[in-house]
Amino acid sequence: MVDFLIIGLGLAGISFCEQLQSQGKSFKVISDGSQQASMVAGGLYNPVILKRFTLAWQAKEQMNIAMPFYENLENKLGTKLDYKVPVFRRFTTIEEQNKWFEACDKPGLDYFLLPKVIQNTNDNLDAAYGFGEVRFTGRIDTKELLRQYKNYLISKDLFINDALNYDELKLFEDHVGYKKIKARHVIFAEGYGLKQNPFFNYLPLNGTKGELLTIKAPKLKEKSVIKSSVFIIPLGDDLYRIGATYKWKDKTNKPTEASKTELLDKLQTLLKCEYQVVEHVAGVRPTVTDRRPLVGRHPEHYNLYVLNGFGSRGVLIAPYASKQLLDYILHNSPLDEEMDIARFTKKHYLS
Repeated sequence: MVDFLIIGLGLAGISFCEQLQSQGKSFKVISDGSQQASMVAGGLYNPVILKRFTLAWQAKEQMNIAMPFYENLENKLGTKLDYKVPVFRRFTTIEEQNKWFEACDKPGLDYFLLPKVIQNTNDNLDAAYGFGEVRFTGRIDTKELLRQYKNYLISKDLFINDALNYDELKLFEDHVGYKKIKARHVIFAEGYGLKQNPFFNYLPLNGTKGELLTIKAPKLKEKSVIKSSVFIIPLGDDLYRIGATYKWKDKTNKPTEASKTELLDKLQTLLKCEYQVVEHVAGVRPTVTDRRPLVGRHPEHYNLYVLNGFGSRGVLIAPYASKQLLDYILHNSPLDEEMDIARFTKKHYLS
């Protein structure tokens, strides 16, 4: 018998695996790679919502956990994952500049926002009003992380490449059986795949499709992340990730011409040099109606848990939420009320 069976190996699954190993707990992971959100993500960690100049939910707490978490992963896997890079928010008016300075004076935000306008020095960017800089930001190479971590689990005989058959889950009072596996607890970290989960499909996971492009722009020579109506994220070798779209009806991982056109139209308002599109990817983010994660224990089956709903901020939320969930299971520590699924469970079971 293992202590935990984890379903899914995106950012949520990896983060929970790491928490388990830090506590000396045994586990197995089952994943078929069907959920693409973590694989195609831009990978930015940025504590500030740049559309409104506000601090993201629990941003400082998440940063404090996430930074050493990714550093430890780099050492463990022997590969570069964390690329420190500033985020520059492009201003389009004097009014936006003034709002930036107002935000710089707010508690919490003052730690992350640089209180000055940075003038544009890149002739290939249209930014007459300059930029505001967000500090302590960067990019996690999520694609490389998922690839390396899967290989690591395979080398330790901890990974099963398979789609979970929910009908074969056998629930007992003190454990769960699945084929030849017995586990004391099951963690569902399935991303948008949670919609097919008969135990947790009552939760309001919406799912938002996001599409991103990778372009090659040899003349751009930009080393910072530029945020305007789209993000321009430098990847090295004159490659840049452009994103992202938000679509609520289409729930497929298939890239569309409409979203490609949308991204390129927005890019044209910012970029003044030639480029070539070299990749176009899509994935469905696990988003929730109230924009908070879905974390907690099933109301009837006490050895089933969910770790989900990180939306577009999984790089920061996953280590934070995973730590809270394991502390909750092992030590009965309270979950953050804003992400505890009890907020929906009560309504569902009373209705």
